[in-house]
Amino acid sequence: MSVAEELHKLAELHERGVLSDAEFAQAKARLLSGEAAPGASTSAGFAPAANGLNELRRSREDRWLGGVCGGLSRITGLDSWVWRLLFTLLVLCVGTGLFVYLLLWIFVPQD
Repeated sequence: MSVAEELHKLAELHERGVLSDAEFAQAKARLLSGEAAPGASTSAGFAPAANGLNELRRSREDRWLGGVCGGLSRITGLDSWVWRLLFTLLVLCVGTGLFVYLLLWIFVPQD
């Protein structure tokens, strides 16, 4: 959605009385400064996830095989044993866990 369309929606909300004068001014200033409004679905909403993926590194300390689970643990905040269990269950149930683990081992750089 373009900035003009967003401004038009804000103006409609302000005219209907949904937004007060102060809320309208604040939302308009935030929109014009380039910040995404809370709950807005823009491509900027993916920036934190993309930054997290760019910070993904295989661990040198917390590793059994390649350090993938230790690296995922650091990024997500889950313990590495949870990731190990998840990969093990995926290997046993579906068989894709080994494939995904190997891809991460190959493509994720080491710490």
